[in-house]
Amino acid sequence: MPEGLEPEAPAASDRAYVTLVTNPDYLPGAEALLRSLRLTGTEADLVVMHRGLHPAHLARLRAHGARLVAADLLPTSQAFDRAHARDALHARAAFTRGSKPDFHTPLDNFIKLRLWQLDYARCVFIDADAVVLRPVEKLFELPEFCAAPNVYDGLDGFHRMNSGVFTARPDPLRYRDMLDRLDRPGAFWRRTDQTFLQDYFPDWHGLSIHHNMLQYVWMNMPELWSWGDIRILHFQYEKPWQDHDKALALRPLIDLWRAIAAGHPVPDLAAQVRPAA
Repeated sequence: MPEGLEPEAPAASDRAYVTLVTNPDYLPGAEALLRSLRLTGTEADLVVMHRGLHPAHLARLRAHGARLVAADLLPTSQAFDRAHARDALHARAAFTRGSKPDFHTPLDNFIKLRLWQLDYARCVFIDADAVVLRPVEKLFELPEFCAAPNVYDGLDGFHRMNSGVFTARPDPLRYRDMLDRLDRPGAFWRRTDQTFLQDYFPDWHGLSIHHNMLQYVWMNMPELWSWGDIRILHFQYEKPWQDHDKALALRPLIDLWRAIAAGHPVPDLAAQVRPAA
């Protein structure tokens, strides 16, 4: 395995769903994601790239059949690291449409790029604050690089991508080229990996919003919400395992996530309530 990655077991498939966990606060999300993927019946590997976890945390992920791969921070310069540290980044590019939890660590986001070092032919990355509601195996057949638009409070989001779900083909040469592009003098990626990946793949193929449905659509754009079409539900900003000021407005989505996290089957989506118009 390339430098910076340390798997604890060999790959069992040539395809993998991959997520990233860089602190214990994301464990509940990763466990729910792994449960939801198992419920789809997939035979692809479930890979958790991780950093900053203790043996007890890793045991929780291993219990869901995850292949664990320790992943270091990228070998970026001190200037890059200072620019993308939490306080420095938020001072230059504050979140104005929602709030990230205190345990959000922006510099860790770039570890996603290590996916291109993995020993798989095809990967689908899914953030650890998402759950899969229906099978999405077809994503493995799509080209690199596919992602959904960043739509959650206005149509302008269709011009931007969201890196919570994307398709990739690991390639060490691609990874090295990414590092060269990432850490250039004066580089500043406003939304970390998301801004970088959109710049690196300017012709990104658009997945439907249903393959990365952002929770704020429920509140802000209810006309786009269709339970019959949603494949992956993504809890951007506030997390469903937190107490937060939007919990009442998002209650049906949080209840759905909690049912999956508790080990129950995916509830009947046809019976779910509709968002208020």
